[in-house]
Amino acid sequence: MTMTRIDIDLTDQQLRDALMADAANGLLAPAKVCPPKYFYDQRGSVLFERICSLQEYYPTRTERKILTRWADAMVAADPPFTSLVELGSGTSAKTPLILDAMLRLSPDVNYVPVDVSPHALADAVGKLRDAYPALPIHGVVRDFQQPLGTLPNHGHRLMAVLGGTIGNLDPSARAEFLTGLAATLEPGEGLLLGVDLVKDPARLVAAYDDAAGATSAFNLNMLNVLNRLLDARFDPGRFDHVALWNATESWVEMRLRAREPMKIRLGVLDTTVAFEEGEEMRTEISTKFRRETVERELSSAGFGLAGWWADTDGPSTGTGDGDYAMVLGIRRQPSH
Repeated sequence: MTMTRIDIDLTDQQLRDALMADAANGLLAPAKVCPPKYFYDQRGSVLFERICSLQEYYPTRTERKILTRWADAMVAADPPFTSLVELGSGTSAKTPLILDAMLRLSPDVNYVPVDVSPHALADAVGKLRDAYPALPIHGVVRDFQQPLGTLPNHGHRLMAVLGGTIGNLDPSARAEFLTGLAATLEPGEGLLLGVDLVKDPARLVAAYDDAAGATSAFNLNMLNVLNRLLDARFDPGRFDHVALWNATESWVEMRLRAREPMKIRLGVLDTTVAFEEGEEMRTEISTKFRRETVERELSSAGFGLAGWWADTDGPSTGTGDGDYAMVLGIRRQPSH
């Protein structure tokens, strides 16, 4: 493969078309919702990196700690994994921990980062190019919820979904995603997941409502993205950031709450969306898991559980598993 390339499978127009469809389905629905993939314009990506360094936001540093300790065990496979495909790669900040472990087992490793943000992807590829001048890198700008069968396939693959990103999908979307991913992989290929675990709700909510206001700015920035892509006239100053724990669904929700009644013109859709005072638009869910849930969902999709590495030094979650876990599933031989 070429040493470094980036494919654009999601153009600005395709992103705008997708947002138009999502807006028609979500913003105009009785219970308003907008998918979290629209957080990640250039400013949103910068804000998210700021969030990852906050004391309240434990997932990033906890996942890094687990990878630092256990990456060699995670990639130990026969035959060795030679292609790391990272879905929702962002800045690829933790990726070197996995790449180094893979390179200790095989010199013929390549990396395929996949992200919806061309800015984050280009920056990450540039930094990895400097750090690993001999590493083939094949980046792809696309929404990883789209069919995965056309992604570059350069070897025995380990798919990685880090940062608890899998939790942004609701149960039905998660099942569809995992099943589609399993259908893409060959028997013996792997899926490495970072999953946040159920814990004290106050600690969970604090991770999405930090004292410095970085998460609030990140959430409100989605309105700027909507303005640009939908020719809309949202004023972020007329909304408040809200984070709450939904115990029934076992997830944290982020919302934007209207401070006053308003009507917002969506120029591209040639329509208007109305908000009542106090009405909310959900912008993200972040599911928190128990081990039995993860095992069941992986098995249903066609994966066998091959490894579970938890931050057992963290505060008790009531499940005995710590704060956060890295999970390895291996694609089973499909039954006939």
